[in-house]
Amino acid sequence: MFTRKSITLALMIAIGSTMAHAESTVAAKDIVIVHGALVNGSGWRAVYDILSKHGFHVTIVQEPLTGLAEDIEATKRAIDQQEGPVVLVGHSYGGSVISEAGADPKVSALVYVAALQPDKGEASGQLMSKFAAPNDAMRAATNRTAPDVKYFYIPAAKFRETYAADVPAAEAKFMSDSQQQLAEKAMGTPLSEAAWHNKPSFAILTTKDHVISPELQRWMYQRSGAKVTELAASHAVFVSQPAAVARVIEDAAK
Repeated sequence: MFTRKSITLALMIAIGSTMAHAESTVAAKDIVIVHGALVNGSGWRAVYDILSKHGFHVTIVQEPLTGLAEDIEATKRAIDQQEGPVVLVGHSYGGSVISEAGADPKVSALVYVAALQPDKGEASGQLMSKFAAPNDAMRAATNRTAPDVKYFYIPAAKFRETYAADVPAAEAKFMSDSQQQLAEKAMGTPLSEAAWHNKPSFAILTTKDHVISPELQRWMYQRSGAKVTELAASHAVFVSQPAAVARVIEDAAK
């Protein structure tokens, strides 16, 4: 026989359970975007505008690209600015950055845009060696102050065909001329944790990519169980197809 006390207790438990479920499924409004190697955050303007128009608060991290630890730290500072929950987006090498920085409790989902997705103990360069890129145009830059410390870039003559074949020529030239060189140690440092084991992940697989091979992308995303969207695009998909990229990010936010 149910007493008034037992009925009240049952109602309190039910209400508490419903509230907890509601809190766990709150849609994210904060988006943090981590750009990839060789570029900066300016190329994400079109995606930024779409997401902002749809009511999201978007922050774009400007990584130094001097090392994995430094880039993760820059990303963590941006996450700390958010109220949360946060959708953390990474492009290219930025996927390695979000895989570790994404362990932050504020991060609710990870989005990999033609991105590396290392596991704990794996380095970005180690993953890249699994499947050769269709067009390996990376070159080491001269370092006058520390010859043993290497930075990499794509020569201007090879940039568009390698990185941004589906981007207008003038815009691809701007991207080439504003390259941020990537430190070799950033590619050689293994991750200390991989947040995609515990956080839902979404991925955009670029089938015409000449930087990170589509085969490698498919292998990584199958391993992680990411929800994959395939786009016939170059590595610069965030520039050539911003609406499609924004849709995947919004899907992750829900």
